[in-house]
Amino acid sequence: MSRDFAEFLERTPGFNTRAIHAGQDPDPLTGAVIPPIYQTSTFVQDGINVLRAGHEYSRGSNPTRNGFETQLAALEGGAAGFAFASGIAAEDALLRSLLQPGDHIVLGADGYGGTNRLISQIYGRWGVTNTPVDITDLSAVRAAVRPGRTAVLWVETPSNPLLAIADIHGWAAVAREAGAVLVVDNTFASPFVQQPLRFGADAVVHSTTKYIGGHSDVLGGAVVVADRVFRGQTLAAAVGFQQFAGGAVAGPQDCFLAARGLKTLGLRMERHNANALLLARWLEHQPEISEVLYPGLPGHPGHALARRQMSHFGGIVSLRFRGGEVAARAFAESTRLFALSVSLGGVESLICYSAEMTHASVQGTPLAVPADLVRLSVGVEDAADLKRDLARALSSVRAAVQEEQVLRSTSMFADALPA
Repeated sequence: MSRDFAEFLERTPGFNTRAIHAGQDPDPLTGAVIPPIYQTSTFVQDGINVLRAGHEYSRGSNPTRNGFETQLAALEGGAAGFAFASGIAAEDALLRSLLQPGDHIVLGADGYGGTNRLISQIYGRWGVTNTPVDITDLSAVRAAVRPGRTAVLWVETPSNPLLAIADIHGWAAVAREAGAVLVVDNTFASPFVQQPLRFGADAVVHSTTKYIGGHSDVLGGAVVVADRVFRGQTLAAAVGFQQFAGGAVAGPQDCFLAARGLKTLGLRMERHNANALLLARWLEHQPEISEVLYPGLPGHPGHALARRQMSHFGGIVSLRFRGGEVAARAFAESTRLFALSVSLGGVESLICYSAEMTHASVQGTPLAVPADLVRLSVGVEDAADLKRDLARALSSVRAAVQEEQVLRSTSMFADALPA
């Protein structure tokens, strides 16, 4: 990026302007409006270790990846961004950058099952312990800190899949008191909805597979860090070294797709948010549903906090059913436009039975997801069509619950008969 243009962007705070232009200069050789994909593994040197524009080998740097990293860092307000092959690869690289054997993590209890699996089952074998906490209870967060051992506080807000809201500023204060690093998983919100670094977080992680890519056609992850020194080095230096040394980098084609998706993030998120809020308000009045979990609803316990630290309320809605597991399963398997699948954040709507899909790794533990819960990733289709699809699925729920009641009555009658 030219110095003049970089200075211009610094004076232009608009989100969509940054999304389109930061790190995305037209090609200086041909004038192509869209930067080319640098599909190369290595770069010619002008002499031994005399590098053109600093590029040697694509694991270390690649113009396509670097452009995307600059673009994302500009939207999160970070000092530097780093792209990885998946969201879990990004989390792993960040944790390797921060942790030493014997360290302790304060871990939000309600979060992605894969994150819990990584921290508990992989890092646990290397002497890293963790304490799960209620992300909404700052006193519990503070009490979980182990002085001299706690290196990381990790929270996902809104959480997956219960959509609890954590006070990022409060978590940051606890992290500072402990001399620890606060990491916020911002995947559910996206930088359009929330920028955790503004509230004191030290690092943000994303599965760029989700809202940033936005079209369910690319796998990726990212870390964006603040200008913070931890254990004698900046977070940017620590994560940059791990990215190069560990090598789980995002490829140029994946970075191109993620960068392309990022350019329309603001437009897409406005529609995701509008559709989700409309459906959440309607679902609140459906008798089959016992609870609608969505921070945009005034009755949500985190609504006031969400209004303070989020510009919108997100595109994810979770539902709990009066008919329990039978109803939740019937609903998840009865939609048409809402495709039954893991993942989220694409333009198409998805539905997920979290207990056995995204959070299967915590089944049978205190962190298990309720069996009566279904998670909706609300897409950008016409809201009326999505509403009709959910209404059809609710009819299937009524039939499934009635059948279950008949079977239960029949079984109880059979048990009461003399042998």
